[in-house]
Amino acid sequence: MSRIIVFGGHGRIALLLAPLLVARGDEVTSVIRNPDHVPEVEETGATALVADVETLDTAELADIVRGHDAVVWSAGAGGGSAERTYAVDRDAAIRTMDAAVEAGVNRYVMVSWIGSKADHGVAEDADFFPYADAKWAADEHLRGTELDATILGPGTLTFEEPTGRILIDAEGKAEVSRADVAAVIAEAIGSPSTFGRTIRFGNGTTDSAVPIADALSA
Repeated sequence: MSRIIVFGGHGRIALLLAPLLVARGDEVTSVIRNPDHVPEVEETGATALVADVETLDTAELADIVRGHDAVVWSAGAGGGSAERTYAVDRDAAIRTMDAAVEAGVNRYVMVSWIGSKADHGVAEDADFFPYADAKWAADEHLRGTELDATILGPGTLTFEEPTGRILIDAEGKAEVSRADVAAVIAEAIGSPSTFGRTIRFGNGTTDSAVPIADALSA
Protein backbone atom coordinates (compact mmCIF):
# COMPACT_ATOMS: atom_id res chain seq x y z
CA MET A 1 0.00 0.00 0.00
CA SER A 2 1.20 3.52 -0.85
CA ARG A 3 -0.01 6.90 0.33
CA ILE A 4 -0.48 9.13 -2.71
CA ILE A 5 -1.37 12.81 -2.83
CA VAL A 6 -3.02 14.11 -5.99
CA PHE A 7 -3.10 17.84 -6.70
CA GLY A 8 -6.07 18.80 -8.85
CA GLY A 9 -8.22 16.14 -7.23
CA HIS A 10 -11.48 17.30 -8.81
CA GLY A 11 -10.09 17.26 -12.34
CA ARG A 12 -11.54 14.80 -14.82
CA ILE A 13 -8.40 12.66 -14.92
CA ALA A 14 -7.93 12.72 -11.14
CA LEU A 15 -11.53 11.58 -10.58
CA LEU A 16 -10.76 8.56 -12.77
CA LEU A 17 -7.35 7.99 -11.17
CA ALA A 18 -8.42 7.87 -7.53
CA PRO A 19 -10.67 4.79 -7.84
CA LEU A 20 -7.89 2.89 -9.63
CA LEU A 21 -5.48 3.62 -6.79
CA VAL A 22 -8.00 2.90 -4.05
CA ALA A 23 -8.99 -0.40 -5.69
CA ARG A 24 -5.42 -1.68 -5.42
CA GLY A 25 -5.18 -0.67 -1.77
CA ASP A 26 -3.53 2.73 -1.91
CA GLU A 27 -4.55 5.63 0.32
CA VAL A 28 -5.32 8.72 -1.74
CA THR A 29 -5.42 12.33 -0.64
CA SER A 30 -7.06 14.51 -3.28
CA VAL A 31 -6.26 18.21 -2.96
CA ILE A 32 -9.07 20.48 -4.12
CA ARG A 33 -9.78 24.20 -3.92
CA ASN A 34 -13.58 24.21 -3.76
CA PRO A 35 -15.18 22.68 -0.64
CA ASP A 36 -18.35 22.06 -2.66
CA HIS A 37 -16.44 19.32 -4.49
CA VAL A 38 -15.69 17.28 -1.37
CA PRO A 39 -18.63 14.83 -1.74
CA GLU A 40 -17.86 14.03 -5.38
CA VAL A 41 -14.17 13.55 -4.66
CA GLU A 42 -14.80 11.32 -1.66
CA GLU A 43 -17.16 9.13 -3.72
CA THR A 44 -13.99 7.92 -5.46
CA GLY A 45 -12.65 6.56 -2.17
CA ALA A 46 -10.12 9.35 -1.77
CA THR A 47 -9.85 11.68 1.20
CA ALA A 48 -10.52 15.25 0.09
CA LEU A 49 -8.21 17.99 1.36
CA VAL A 50 -9.37 21.55 0.75
CA ALA A 51 -6.35 23.77 0.09
CA ASP A 52 -5.58 26.55 -2.39
CA VAL A 53 -2.26 25.78 -4.07
CA GLU A 54 -2.16 29.31 -5.47
CA THR A 55 -1.80 30.82 -2.00
CA LEU A 56 0.16 28.20 -0.05
CA ASP A 57 3.91 28.67 0.16
CA THR A 58 6.47 25.88 -0.12
CA ALA A 59 6.64 25.20 3.61
CA GLU A 60 2.85 24.96 3.86
CA LEU A 61 2.74 22.62 0.88
CA ALA A 62 5.49 20.51 2.44
CA ASP A 63 3.28 20.06 5.49
CA ILE A 64 0.54 18.71 3.20
CA VAL A 65 2.86 16.45 1.22
CA ARG A 66 4.80 15.07 4.19
CA GLY A 67 4.02 11.45 5.05
CA HIS A 68 2.97 10.48 1.54
CA ASP A 69 4.90 8.14 -0.73
CA ALA A 70 4.20 9.88 -4.02
CA VAL A 71 2.96 13.17 -5.43
CA VAL A 72 0.85 13.46 -8.58
CA TRP A 73 0.40 16.90 -10.14
CA SER A 74 -2.78 16.91 -12.20
CA ALA A 75 -3.90 20.45 -11.44
CA GLY A 76 -4.28 23.32 -13.86
CA ALA A 77 -5.85 26.71 -14.24
CA GLY A 78 -8.05 25.40 -17.03
CA GLY A 79 -7.54 28.33 -19.35
CA GLY A 80 -8.71 31.85 -18.64
CA SER A 81 -6.19 34.55 -17.80
CA ALA A 82 -2.52 34.18 -18.58
CA GLU A 83 -1.73 35.43 -15.07
CA ARG A 84 -3.62 32.59 -13.41
CA THR A 85 -2.23 30.03 -15.85
CA TYR A 86 1.30 30.97 -14.81
CA ALA A 87 0.26 31.10 -11.14
CA VAL A 88 -1.07 27.54 -11.18
CA ASP A 89 0.54 25.59 -14.03
CA ARG A 90 4.03 26.97 -13.42
CA ASP A 91 4.44 28.61 -10.02
CA ALA A 92 2.22 26.42 -7.84
CA ALA A 93 3.46 23.29 -9.59
CA ILE A 94 7.06 24.26 -8.92
CA ARG A 95 6.29 24.95 -5.26
CA THR A 96 4.89 21.43 -4.88
CA MET A 97 8.11 20.00 -6.34
CA ASP A 98 10.19 22.01 -3.90
CA ALA A 99 7.78 20.97 -1.14
CA ALA A 100 8.26 17.31 -2.04
CA VAL A 101 12.01 17.76 -1.73
CA GLU A 102 11.59 19.50 1.62
CA ALA A 103 9.21 16.82 2.88
CA GLY A 104 11.41 13.94 1.73
CA VAL A 105 8.82 12.55 -0.69
CA ASN A 106 10.95 11.45 -3.61
CA ARG A 107 8.35 10.14 -6.07
CA TYR A 108 6.72 12.78 -8.26
CA VAL A 109 4.55 12.29 -11.35
CA MET A 110 3.77 15.33 -13.48
CA VAL A 111 0.81 15.27 -15.87
CA SER A 112 1.96 17.52 -18.69
CA TRP A 113 1.07 17.47 -22.40
CA ILE A 114 2.59 15.92 -25.47
CA GLY A 115 3.85 19.21 -26.89
CA SER A 116 5.74 20.40 -23.82
CA LYS A 117 9.11 21.12 -25.40
CA ALA A 118 11.45 24.09 -25.65
CA ASP A 119 10.44 24.39 -29.31
CA HIS A 120 6.73 23.80 -28.74
CA GLY A 121 5.95 26.08 -31.66
CA VAL A 122 3.10 28.01 -30.05
CA ALA A 123 3.20 31.66 -31.08
CA GLU A 124 3.59 34.19 -28.25
CA ASP A 125 0.41 35.98 -29.27
CA ALA A 126 -1.64 32.76 -29.23
CA ASP A 127 -4.13 32.15 -26.42
CA PHE A 128 -2.47 28.78 -25.76
CA PHE A 129 1.01 30.25 -25.30
CA PRO A 130 0.81 30.88 -21.52
CA TYR A 131 -0.12 27.24 -20.94
CA ALA A 132 2.63 25.91 -23.22
CA ASP A 133 5.19 28.23 -21.68
CA ALA A 134 4.11 27.51 -18.09
CA LYS A 135 4.10 23.74 -18.54
CA TRP A 136 7.52 23.75 -20.15
CA ALA A 137 8.94 25.82 -17.29
CA ALA A 138 7.43 23.48 -14.70
CA ASP A 139 8.67 20.38 -16.50
CA GLU A 140 12.16 21.82 -16.75
CA HIS A 141 12.21 22.66 -13.06
CA LEU A 142 11.20 19.10 -12.25
CA ARG A 143 14.02 17.72 -14.39
CA GLY A 144 16.44 19.86 -12.40
CA THR A 145 15.43 18.38 -9.04
CA GLU A 146 16.74 15.18 -7.49
CA LEU A 147 13.24 13.73 -7.26
CA ASP A 148 12.39 10.35 -8.79
CA ALA A 149 10.27 12.11 -11.37
CA THR A 150 8.21 11.09 -14.36
CA ILE A 151 6.70 13.57 -16.81
CA LEU A 152 3.71 12.21 -18.68
CA GLY A 153 2.77 13.90 -21.95
CA PRO A 154 -0.59 12.70 -23.22
CA GLY A 155 -1.94 13.89 -26.53
CA THR A 156 -5.39 15.34 -27.19
CA LEU A 157 -7.73 14.15 -24.44
CA THR A 158 -11.00 12.42 -25.26
CA PHE A 159 -13.92 10.94 -23.35
CA GLU A 160 -13.64 7.60 -25.11
CA GLU A 161 -13.76 4.36 -23.15
CA PRO A 162 -10.40 3.08 -21.88
CA THR A 163 -8.47 0.72 -24.12
CA GLY A 164 -5.71 -0.26 -21.71
CA ARG A 165 -3.23 0.31 -24.53
CA ILE A 166 -1.05 3.24 -25.59
CA LEU A 167 1.49 4.18 -28.23
CA ILE A 168 4.65 5.92 -27.05
CA ASP A 169 5.72 8.94 -29.14
CA ALA A 170 2.46 8.97 -31.06
CA GLU A 171 2.29 11.57 -33.80
CA GLY A 172 -0.31 14.13 -34.82
CA LYS A 173 -3.08 14.82 -32.32
CA ALA A 174 -2.18 11.59 -30.53
CA GLU A 175 -5.69 11.33 -29.13
CA VAL A 176 -5.98 9.43 -25.86
CA SER A 177 -8.86 8.79 -23.51
CA ARG A 178 -8.75 10.40 -20.09
CA ALA A 179 -9.41 6.98 -18.60
CA ASP A 180 -6.26 5.62 -20.23
CA VAL A 181 -4.27 8.62 -18.98
CA ALA A 182 -5.46 7.80 -15.46
CA ALA A 183 -4.35 4.21 -15.95
CA VAL A 184 -0.94 5.36 -17.19
CA ILE A 185 -0.50 7.52 -14.07
CA ALA A 186 -1.49 4.63 -11.82
CA GLU A 187 0.96 2.29 -13.52
CA ALA A 188 3.78 4.84 -13.61
CA ILE A 189 3.65 5.68 -9.91
CA GLY A 190 5.12 2.34 -8.87
CA SER A 191 7.31 1.79 -11.93
CA PRO A 192 11.02 2.60 -11.37
CA SER A 193 11.57 2.16 -15.11
CA THR A 194 9.78 5.49 -15.60
CA PHE A 195 12.02 7.47 -13.22
CA GLY A 196 13.75 10.35 -14.97
CA ARG A 197 11.73 9.94 -18.15
CA THR A 198 9.41 12.12 -20.20
CA ILE A 199 6.81 9.83 -21.76
CA ARG A 200 4.70 11.23 -24.60
CA PHE A 201 1.83 9.04 -25.73
CA GLY A 202 -1.54 8.58 -27.37
CA ASN A 203 -3.90 5.65 -27.84
CA GLY A 204 -2.57 4.81 -31.27
CA THR A 205 -4.35 2.17 -33.31
CA THR A 206 -5.24 -1.37 -32.37
CA ASP A 207 -2.21 -2.62 -34.29
CA SER A 208 0.29 -0.05 -33.01
CA ALA A 209 -0.66 0.30 -29.35
CA VAL A 210 0.55 -2.04 -26.62
CA PRO A 211 -0.66 -2.71 -23.06
CA ILE A 212 0.15 0.21 -20.77
CA ALA A 213 2.48 -1.75 -18.48
CA ASP A 214 4.47 -3.03 -21.47
CA ALA A 215 4.66 0.45 -23.01
CA LEU A 216 6.02 2.00 -19.84
CA SER A 217 8.60 -0.69 -19.23
CA ALA A 218 9.92 -0.73 -22.81
